[in-house]
Amino acid sequence: MAQLKITQMKSTIGTKQNHRASLRTLGLRKIRQSVVREDTPQVRGLIHTVRHLVTVEEVK
Repeated sequence: MAQLKITQMKSTIGTKQNHRASLRTLGLRKIRQSVVREDTPQVRGLIHTVRHLVTVEEVK
């Protein structure tokens, strides 16, 4: 299955509580921190919530 590399690019200061919770669920805490996750509908939903704070790349 495909994997996604998710990198936090912007700060969570001043964002909504659900945005901060989504980033924590993805495993992101710092700017420029990256995690690799499976490409599932649940992960896609979390990314969609914080799409303005992160960048996403496909990893093989």
